[in-house]
Amino acid sequence: MWLGLPLAGGGLLLLLKHAVGWLLNLPWVPFQGPLELFDSIADPLATSAAVAIGVVGGLVLAFFATRAGTAVTVSEQQVVLTRGERTQEVAGDAVSGVFRDGGELVVLGHDGAERARDECDLPASKVAAAFTEHGYRWLDGDPHEDEYRRWVPETPGLPTGADALLKARERALSKGDSGKADIRDLREELGRLGVVVRDRKKRQYWRLTQN
Repeated sequence: MWLGLPLAGGGLLLLLKHAVGWLLNLPWVPFQGPLELFDSIADPLATSAAVAIGVVGGLVLAFFATRAGTAVTVSEQQVVLTRGERTQEVAGDAVSGVFRDGGELVVLGHDGAERARDECDLPASKVAAAFTEHGYRWLDGDPHEDEYRRWVPETPGLPTGADALLKARERALSKGDSGKADIRDLREELGRLGVVVRDRKKRQYWRLTQN
């Protein structure tokens, strides 16, 4: 993105510079005033300005695009998931395995707890290669798949306080994108109680870690 978007932005504005004269002959094209001003600038200044503006625009777009995605840093010492201002760090010797759960990357601990989870749109093959090259076990899926139970209010077997957290999390799930922060925070609160939760079509399924 840091290379491709600036190049694409510069190329797009350069193309627009050469098409300005043709666009001004079309009465339905908006922004006629800015286009006329742009067309009045003589070369080579106009070409340089077009490329520079496009490159800067591409860099700005790349900045926001990279902040919106999750960066995965892998070494023998630790695994780090970074998304915007949020960073999750897991010591390498605390990792038992890593897998993809839909569009999310999950790092498991030896007790079955999720040490880190976040959205990840990086190619699965590259992510898997990065982990295996550093000695981590890449899993085809959740090894605890058969342990999950669907949550309903007052489900028996949950630790004290977990049912209230799951009720709050259900309300957050119903809010869609506006509830994402609460969904994540409540997942972490449940994790501290030894409860792992996952979502399927806004339904919550849970299991206990191996304390």
